[in-house]
Amino acid sequence: MANTKTVAIIGGGPAGLMAAEVLIKSGIKVDVYDAMPSVGRKFLMAGKGGMNISNAEPFDRFLTRYGASRSYIETLLSDFGPGALVAWLKELGINTFTGSSGRIFPTDMKAAPLLRAWLHRLRAAGVVFHVRHQWLGWTENNALRFNTANGEKTSAADATILALGGGSWPQLGSTGAWVPLLHNKSVTINPLKPANCGFEVDWSEYFCSRFAGQPLKSVQLSLIAAGQQVSQKGEFVITQTGLEGGLIYSLSALLRDEIAAVGSVTIYIDLVPDNDVGTLLDKISMPRGKQSLANHLRKRLKLSAVKIALLHEVLSTDDCADPMRLCTTIKALPIKLTGARPIEEAISSAGGICFSAIDDKLMLSAMPGVFCAGEMLDWEAPTGGYLLTACFATGRMAGLGALAWCQQIQHKRRS
Repeated sequence: MANTKTVAIIGGGPAGLMAAEVLIKSGIKVDVYDAMPSVGRKFLMAGKGGMNISNAEPFDRFLTRYGASRSYIETLLSDFGPGALVAWLKELGINTFTGSSGRIFPTDMKAAPLLRAWLHRLRAAGVVFHVRHQWLGWTENNALRFNTANGEKTSAADATILALGGGSWPQLGSTGAWVPLLHNKSVTINPLKPANCGFEVDWSEYFCSRFAGQPLKSVQLSLIAAGQQVSQKGEFVITQTGLEGGLIYSLSALLRDEIAAVGSVTIYIDLVPDNDVGTLLDKISMPRGKQSLANHLRKRLKLSAVKIALLHEVLSTDDCADPMRLCTTIKALPIKLTGARPIEEAISSAGGICFSAIDDKLMLSAMPGVFCAGEMLDWEAPTGGYLLTACFATGRMAGLGALAWCQQIQHKRRS
């Protein structure tokens, strides 16, 4: 139909695909472009260990996970939050369940069946996918430029949705190459930074060679940063270069920003949070005979080998022989973090297009008719379903915004 409006969506992750669904249902012609050989690659990788799609915790608490971005994200999640996402999945034929931690998963725990069902529905509805199309920006006449296997191509559309991701996992398509393209269009962008990332620690060669990859379970992490005292239970993993894992990721924004402000941050690990110092003293004061200190700690305090090795990273032999010094360190073992790992290794990224640069429909003020969604926007959240939920919500809003823009164009032409 000659009057059919067209929208180009650049980026085939969950934000871009959700925008495509909104638009195709409303009779808009939709073309999705992606630089990779197939769409949804980061989505599939994120679900490799179990597809955590959202979280069932109370909505007020859910919103706190977005930190300084809460006021911007709250409106989007109020329109399409965890409950709406679960209902949408069910309508797609994907049933879900809520784990003991409150995390919401597809019943088969996999991302691939969900993506297959979704792409089948989008293609059947008329969405056209163009893979191996690397976006290069705009021509002088504002047509979209793409690098393809057959050379450069251009395409025009009534509206454009950018859903290109942040700067993490560039091998899967989120390269951040869009930053200079939008800078050149006077779009305000905060620098991309690693989020849900690991941190560097100056381990001894012995420790990292023996214990890299080992988890520290049932610990409590405490720190003072940005004028606040934080304490949280969980687990994390020792790496060759430092620390990573759930407990670290949940505090990564605070840790990253504190390091940026003062150069480093010291965290304190309680290796046995269910015992106080007095209890520990009683237990290790029991006769150990010919047992080594390591065996004594393992038997009396149930300390794992990696926890005992951590003690030796910070205590001398004389310190270990002092029961009080040993017990206080077990309750507050200091680890100095000297830097965040590179953004290329991070699960997600912070920074991106400032919310002051877009309107409430996620349209760029500097570029009418161009909308942005997903990790391109300047927000961050921990793992646990919060990242994906907001990506879906921003994609839906960008789709609604592009739809309203197309309807406005059509109305003006008719009048």
